[in-house]
Amino acid sequence: MKLIQKLGFPWQFDLPAFKSRNYRLYFAGQGLSMTGNFMTQVATLWLIYRLTDSALLLGISGFLGQLPVFLLAPISGILADRYNRYRLLLLFQWLGISISFILTLVTFLDWANFWTLLILSMFSGLLKGLDVPVRHAFVTDMVSRELMSNAIALNAGFLHCARLVGPALGGIIIAQFGAKYCFLYDSLSYIAAIIAILAMRITPQTIEPQNSNPLQKLKEGFQYAYQYLPIRSILSLLATASLVTTGYITLLPIFAVEILKGGADTLGFLSASGAIGSILACIYLSFRHHVTGLDKLIAFGPFMMGIGLILFSQSHVFWISQLILVLVGWSSTLQIAASNTVLQLIVENSKRGRVMGFYAMCFMGMAPFGNLLAGTLANYFGTPNTLILGSLLCIISSLIFIQNLPFLTKLINLKYQENG
Repeated sequence: MKLIQKLGFPWQFDLPAFKSRNYRLYFAGQGLSMTGNFMTQVATLWLIYRLTDSALLLGISGFLGQLPVFLLAPISGILADRYNRYRLLLLFQWLGISISFILTLVTFLDWANFWTLLILSMFSGLLKGLDVPVRHAFVTDMVSRELMSNAIALNAGFLHCARLVGPALGGIIIAQFGAKYCFLYDSLSYIAAIIAILAMRITPQTIEPQNSNPLQKLKEGFQYAYQYLPIRSILSLLATASLVTTGYITLLPIFAVEILKGGADTLGFLSASGAIGSILACIYLSFRHHVTGLDKLIAFGPFMMGIGLILFSQSHVFWISQLILVLVGWSSTLQIAASNTVLQLIVENSKRGRVMGFYAMCFMGMAPFGNLLAGTLANYFGTPNTLILGSLLCIISSLIFIQNLPFLTKLINLKYQENG
């Protein structure tokens, strides 16, 4: 350890955020719950496809289930700035366990049909659209200022890990036991999350006066995010990279079956490879104690991801494809988690919820459009060519960000100093 520190690595082998009792409770509860949420998402789509045998209905279901994140995230940002985030988070957990319990009951009693699953999927999407911005903004309410950077990095990291690991675990559970056990796990994980939140000791946050017009507050938040160049640049690059990431995940089954000549196990291993890369990135960011240099990770992450996806699109060797997807998962997570950390540390506290709403819109809200775009382009231009087109878009966007990086770094460092 001493040798590593002498060599000048910007990270150390301890996690300051875990000194906070609140954060330890939050991490344990939400780590289980978020994994269950993404397992439920995969299991719902699997059941819909099994019941309908229709790719069109599957695509429509995925689109309608994920669209609310894009539409509601900015509204949830207003709620996070106007109301107690602790109570909002607890409320959303109770709503989440209600939906999950209904899904569990319906599937165990063999009452599931297309319309039931579609409606419950849409309700889950609505809840996720409201929950994610509040969840991100709430991190700063749990810990002291000196622990904030590490807590934000850990939070962004494990959320993105859950986004990749959850579907991989869900696929294994579906294959071994059935989709209904994904819903059962999700319901039980909500109980752990609720108990953890109730056990926290949160100091009430300062709430803005609530006599302002919500639409005016939304406009004010948008103007703030758009006019401040670092926030605008980070969110724009994040939206582009998320669109491409969603597209590659959507097309992964085609690569597994048609290009690599495998089956469900091949798809599972490819998904796990991306998750492994994500976990490695989370470990790196969690042990990294300095915020300096995060802007470079934001800049070069999409570039490396784009290069990796181009190589993946041309690979016909299974183990090579696996190694490439480790790089893709690693670089994608570095950008997403670093973006979250930098945004949280430079944003004004009075506008934190709204900026996190825009972050959620760019990060998770791009999923329905990525799915739709990837499927359409693959139908006309072929799967490898679609991935190459998306990768080139990602690389070009990254190069534009890199060109502006010296000026952006200067502005970000000034804001770090202002915020202590």
